[in-house]
Amino acid sequence: MPDQRIYVLVHGAWHGGWCWRRVADRLAAAGHRVFTPTQTGLGERRHLMSASVGMDTFIADVANLIDMEDLADVILVGHSFGGRTITGVANCMPQRLRRLVFLDAALPENGKSAFDLMAAEVRDARLKAAQDFDGGLSLPPPKASAFGISDPDDADWIERHLTPHPLATYTQPMMLEHPIGNGVPATYIRCTAPGYANTLASADYAKARPDWQYLEITTGHNAMVSAPAELTAMLLALP
Repeated sequence: MPDQRIYVLVHGAWHGGWCWRRVADRLAAAGHRVFTPTQTGLGERRHLMSASVGMDTFIADVANLIDMEDLADVILVGHSFGGRTITGVANCMPQRLRRLVFLDAALPENGKSAFDLMAAEVRDARLKAAQDFDGGLSLPPPKASAFGISDPDDADWIERHLTPHPLATYTQPMMLEHPIGNGVPATYIRCTAPGYANTLASADYAKARPDWQYLEITTGHNAMVSAPAELTAMLLALP
């Protein structure tokens, strides 16, 4: 198929590749190749949780997938915390990427951790939660409502699949040799109903960049669950 595209869909905190099912199925049905890797320590890889799982691990998870599957011209999508991962991948292998898509995603800053970019009260609450949960190894998953999910069936599905998230990915600084995106064309998709406060600054940054495509979708933070058809249409229409 001459117009076949390659999509690599990267989940956010507490999630796994499972969360992309509704979008991945639609993209595959349209004739495209789709990969939904699960980051180390999460989902079906939760048995690999350890204190050593940091941002370097998350970036290697996706970079190694692209390398081992001999992928090129990849549309690399990162949801929420996955925005940090795909930025790291672009930093080290931009030549393999066609476009970056930040889905209501958190953007990193060089030399700073995810916690460095959070309000002090949010950071302190999460650190306490991790300490109380398992001695500081991981962050316990929140309720589905935190991601804008109101449908009871969807909420039940999500909460049954969420797993603790490696704390070190929040405390390890991102070390970037290049500006965000590293020259790869980028699209930012903001979920607006309701707005997710943790990614508001990132959305404002993206909107202000004249070289980035900025889009909005009227759904909650987990668009791949609450608005899969609309999100798929956006991904199919990308340049």
